[in-house]
Amino acid sequence: MTQTPVAVTQPSSPHHSSHIIDRLESGGALLPDTPENLIEVVGILKSYGVVLDAYQRNLQYIAEHQFLVLFPFFKYFNGKVTWQKLLKHWWHDRINYEYAEYCMRGMLWHGAAAVDQYLDSEEFRQRAMAAIQARGKGHLLAQAVGSLFPEFALEQVRMLVYYSILGQFWDVMSQIFLTLSDRYDRGELQSIPAVVSHIQNGLVEAATKPMVYAVTLKGNTYELVPEAAGLTFLMDAAVPYVEAVFFRLFPFFGTVSYNAQAHQVPVDQAEFGYGALFADALPIGGAGIPPTLLMQDMTHYIPDYLHQVYLKGLRGEDDLRVKVGLSFQKSMFCVTTAAILGLMPNPRTTDDPAQREENRRYLEGWMDRLVHTQLLNVQ
Repeated sequence: MTQTPVAVTQPSSPHHSSHIIDRLESGGALLPDTPENLIEVVGILKSYGVVLDAYQRNLQYIAEHQFLVLFPFFKYFNGKVTWQKLLKHWWHDRINYEYAEYCMRGMLWHGAAAVDQYLDSEEFRQRAMAAIQARGKGHLLAQAVGSLFPEFALEQVRMLVYYSILGQFWDVMSQIFLTLSDRYDRGELQSIPAVVSHIQNGLVEAATKPMVYAVTLKGNTYELVPEAAGLTFLMDAAVPYVEAVFFRLFPFFGTVSYNAQAHQVPVDQAEFGYGALFADALPIGGAGIPPTLLMQDMTHYIPDYLHQVYLKGLRGEDDLRVKVGLSFQKSMFCVTTAAILGLMPNPRTTDDPAQREENRRYLEGWMDRLVHTQLLNVQ
């Protein structure tokens, strides 16, 4: 997938996508409810759930077991280094964990308000410095780095917090997607709105789950993000993730110029429109295009019923990653629908005219943000 720089402007009329708003108000989704869309969304989320589970395990392994390891050569091995795994790694017969780090860095750079507020607090600084000092005992290089560049070590710990938070977020989401697939296999889900409802219920159920992070060094546990910090799944992981990865992210190297004089990259982070919902399809495989890694990972876990749909296309498996990318984007519009409905100021079914009007304005605001995405292309 590649990206097209977008100018974040407000449309001239709030009615440009009124039919989509009407659909949402009546219990539908951003993605039309068709049998083809249902197969694509459920099938690709089955594959994505498997891949996400692998991603989250590695992110949390790095956060907990690669704490301030300055040269983490084996961070993608989850603590089990063998010649067989090394050969597969060198041959690239493995999960592309680099994509997970790409998303983590997107969250870190764009930030999460409450998370960043805590990471800038004196309490976190004291907790982090205690862990940094413990890590440095007996490690001359770590001691030297910690002494000479204390802010560098502190910033690395801040980044590890994002590793952990994204890992915890994906842990929940992978289970939501895998149970979604199981319910579809049992015939319990037969429409796109039912898929959205399943995802929304999962988000609501995990909404207040605490985001915590601790490391064990030399037998002592250091709580870097305690439960008392008040960080929770929905507002401090899910919402920032949607903002950073679905909407903003950053332009891929080689697709636009990073030269400031070229003016191809927005100066303001808030104007970034390079996320998953904006991405254009292209023959996946171009060097430097991070989602290529995710699409490649998902090709290994596509369920048979979806694979058969892809084989019926004109190119069969020749453009498999492109097809996977398009299906994945459709599924992310379903996840976005679940987030939109979950954050709606009033119940969707309210009969109160004032509340219905407030909901309408809320949905129009979302449509203003989504007008430059690929939303109209999936209708």
